[in-house]
Amino acid sequence: MYLNTDLDLISSRDLTDLAAALDAGGVFPLHVTRDGDGFWHARFETADQYPDPAASIAALVAAAESLSETHRAIWSGCSMRELNIGYDCEAEAAVLNNSLSPELLRRVAAVGASLAITVYPIEITAPSVSISGPPAGS
Repeated sequence: MYLNTDLDLISSRDLTDLAAALDAGGVFPLHVTRDGDGFWHARFETADQYPDPAASIAALVAAAESLSETHRAIWSGCSMRELNIGYDCEAEAAVLNNSLSPELLRRVAAVGASLAITVYPIEITAPSVSISGPPAGS
């Protein structure tokens, strides 16, 4: 089952101004932090929920395409610009097929982003096991 698509950025530059610009374009930050590695890390999602990755990616790319020259320079300076498509495995799920058009892939490439796919595993709970000692009197 398709969950959502995240936009992940890593940069040596402060990403807070870029995050504000993306937020104004309907792409809100989940976090923007300077990590222990000295780099800025940011993760974003679209304000609207989409039923498939193509629509979500189109919205994320549109936000990047609409950046001002100043914010586009920060975007271009990121060492990672990744669109990460998230799926949840389901035990009884049917075959899933999502496609991205050549035009959308060109737009992704034009903003310098990469694509990633994350598949979250089925959560399996262990059966309850009762362990008891030897029978009384043995």
